[in-house]
Amino acid sequence: MHRSILVIDIEGSTAAARTNPVRQELRAQVYRMLGVAMGHAGIDGRWCDPFEDRGDGVLVLLHPVDELPKTLLLSRLVPKLAHQLVEYNAGLPAAERPRLGLRVRVVVHAGEVHRDENGCFGEAVDLACRLLDSPKLKQGLRESPAPLVLAVSEDIYWGIVRHGYDGICPSAYQPDLRVSVGGRRRQGYVHVPSVVQLMAADAAALQDHVA
Repeated sequence: MHRSILVIDIEGSTAAARTNPVRQELRAQVYRMLGVAMGHAGIDGRWCDPFEDRGDGVLVLLHPVDELPKTLLLSRLVPKLAHQLVEYNAGLPAAERPRLGLRVRVVVHAGEVHRDENGCFGEAVDLACRLLDSPKLKQGLRESPAPLVLAVSEDIYWGIVRHGYDGICPSAYQPDLRVSVGGRRRQGYVHVPSVVQLMAADAAALQDHVA
């Protein structure tokens, strides 16, 4: 089955301060924010396979329907997810941020996915997960003030990003990742949303709400 693939992983989920109740709270926040972001992007839940829980993250498989072009994942879903993370973290007391702060890595890919009674599998899923777990992507998030870093596969970059569709800036994606899957070296492109732009967007949204 052809699917668009979205994978999310929480940074530092195994840190000493992250007790099981804290992990439960962070998982709940990720699922809540994902649901809001999907709604913002106009993604109907019927267009998704059941979510695949990853303990400290989630894997989402989206159907190839006309109402769901891949551009929506990059131009609406991911930015909305980032906006929510900024808002959530800003609302935490400073002393609670090491324990309850939420930062995530996100990967978008697409390809052929297989499924059996135990779940989904296949090279496309492997590639998405390799990109997500890339040490360089983890480092990129650690060094970034933004609460989210996004990596897209070379398929997504050349098929979607480079064309500069509305809401997508090709120059903001850098070819910083290299992973090996199926005996081939594969490239990933990294995008770090601007914290300044995210905060400005939140401020504008709040002002509109007050008005």
